[in-house]
This record gives sequence, C-alpha cells and structure tokens, in this order.
Amino acid sequence: MIAAGTRDCLIVTGMPGAGKSTVTRLIAERLPRSARLDGDFISRLVVSGRVWALGEPAEEAARQVELCNRNLCTLANNFSDAGFTPVIDWVIPDREQLDFFRSLLPARRVLFIVLAPGIETCRYRNTIRDPRERFAFDGYEDLEAGMKRELGDAGWWLDSAALTAEETADRILREARHRALVA
Repeated sequence: MIAAGTRDCLIVTGMPGAGKSTVTRLIAERLPRSARLDGDFISRLVVSGRVWALGEPAEEAARQVELCNRNLCTLANNFSDAGFTPVIDWVIPDREQLDFFRSLLPARRVLFIVLAPGIETCRYRNTIRDPRERFAFDGYEDLEAGMKRELGDAGWWLDSAALTAEETADRILREARHRALVA
C-alpha cells in the first residue's frame, strides 16, 4: 500500500483517453498527503510561443517537452521533500524520457504505471469526454507500438479496460509498490 511519508513518486502514463487524469485525481484524493502533477497543465504554463509535443518546429517541441519534464520532476521533489506523495499524470512515450525522469528523481522510489486499456477503449473514452477536453489525436497505433517496444518491460502495465476509474485507482494504491517499481 502506498502511504504518506514515503519517498514514493507515482508516474501514471498511457495513451490519450487511457484514464490518466481521472485515475491520478482519484489516487491523489485517497492519499492523506499528495500532490497531483498534471503534465498537460504544466506544459500550458507556456502561454506565448508554446509548441505542443508533436508540433513544429520539432526542435522547439522537444525543448518544451524537456522543460515540462524538468518542471514536473522539480515539483515532485519539492512536494516529496515536504511530505507529500507526488502523483504525475503525463504521457511518457519512450525509455529516454523515463530515464530522464529517473535521473531527476534520484532520491525517490519511482513507481511507473502504464494504463493500457487498448486503442479502441482510449478512442471511445475520448469521444465521451466533455467536448472542451477531447483530444484530437490520430497516432494511437504508432504510440502504442512505440511504448510497448520501448517500455514493455518497465513498471506495471495495467489493462484497465474492464475496470472503473475508482477500481483502477484502488488497485494501483494496493499493488503499485510491489508491481510498478522501476529498477
């Protein structure tokens, strides 16, 4: 069980529509002292000159992704040092980015959970979101293949297709310390 006062840092990733935002919010609410760190929110702190992760120019997009990752880790370290469990919600598509996170969280026990309900479930969940929160994304097949190739042996791949968000959060809280540790 994840408990307050530990050096745990949860990173919950997955494709758009996998349930990251809902599940991380529920996890954070269930912990006695936690901070939910939303990568989408952090990346949108750049107001003028923002380039989204898959945008152009590619070099600027990569630079801004790295900035977001650094900011997420800095916040995670600060919250953890203050006794809060950081719960990060962000798409981490490859080993390089996961290793970057680990390098910036050296004093933390990194628990890495990939929500993997499948492409069709992600697409469906995206269609039932509030229209202001829908994400126009057509790269599911490439992202899934890349994540499996690069991260297939990392952390805990949780098929949440048949679980409610509440069941997913409860299961992560119960099992993550034993199943999601990134070695």
